[in-house]
Amino acid sequence: MRVIVVGATGNLGTSTLRALVSDSRVDSILGVARRRPELELPKVEWAEADVRSADLVRIFRGADAVVHLAWLIQPSRNEAETESVNVVGSERVFGAVADADVPRLVYASSVGAYSPGPKDCQVDESHPTDGIPTSFYSRHKVAVERILDRFEVSTPAVSVARLRPGLIFKADAASEIRRLFAGPFLPNALIRRSLIPIIPSVSGLRFQAVHSLDAGAAFAKAVVSDATGAFNVAADPVLDPDRIGRLLAARPVKLPSGALRAAAAVSWRLRLQPTPPGWLDLALQVPLMSSERARSELGWEPRRSAEDALLDLLEGLRTGRGLPTPPLDPRAGGPFRSGELATGVGAR
Repeated sequence: MRVIVVGATGNLGTSTLRALVSDSRVDSILGVARRRPELELPKVEWAEADVRSADLVRIFRGADAVVHLAWLIQPSRNEAETESVNVVGSERVFGAVADADVPRLVYASSVGAYSPGPKDCQVDESHPTDGIPTSFYSRHKVAVERILDRFEVSTPAVSVARLRPGLIFKADAASEIRRLFAGPFLPNALIRRSLIPIIPSVSGLRFQAVHSLDAGAAFAKAVVSDATGAFNVAADPVLDPDRIGRLLAARPVKLPSGALRAAAAVSWRLRLQPTPPGWLDLALQVPLMSSERARSELGWEPRRSAEDALLDLLEGLRTGRGLPTPPLDPRAGGPFRSGELATGVGAR
């Protein structure tokens, strides 16, 4: 079986590659990314391509499955740029899958595609996917879900699975996650349990996470399966300020969501950090998901808890972990993070 992974060098992409490499049913893998990495893995070759402009049909010909993971989180200050990759690029990928006669497509959607929902019970994949309007990330995930809906109707020869993970954490993605969401002013040395005395406790802040290696295993299982439709992917337990406080031996301190959102908005406008306040809206409003369908139909089971995933990320942040790919390389921000500062926090 030949598998092509588009967006193969990031957090989820590198984990998906590792899961596919270990599957004896997969003979060869082509990792597609805008920039060629130094990472070497058995069975894996590399191709440089931008989903907005490359001849994807040529790249996809002869594949048994395409996994589409390519996505931009930054620049958060230029939505036209992110949309050109996230929405337009995804539509080009789907069209190329059809034109290249690839029989299987696996797409990385997200919990961020869901409409507001409950925090005291878990929804299945039938929950509406109209998103959180104040989040550009959510708007783009919703737009691609609608494109994929139309694609499935117009292209029945292609078997499609869309996976909707919660937050995806691993130590080797720590440098990328810091650049994308925290920016250059967060010192790695301060990210240790003994130096985190309090946790902001905001009503409704309950979310799900999954270790990246477990998420990658879910995508690999979807590749070799013939199951179609949507699959939620998240590990237990649900994370909230009280649980995180116990995990880190930190004290939850109640804070109004409006105050936290205002602080996020001001710090983003002042270019102190790259994350617009729509991300907080997303965290407060998306529902909790049931992953029962992934367990029963894909045979997926996370090997690590959500707490393990969070602790792994925090350790990676403290130690500056990464991998030799352009997105995950700890050196990508430049010496003393000068590259992040020079280009504007959240501008590139």
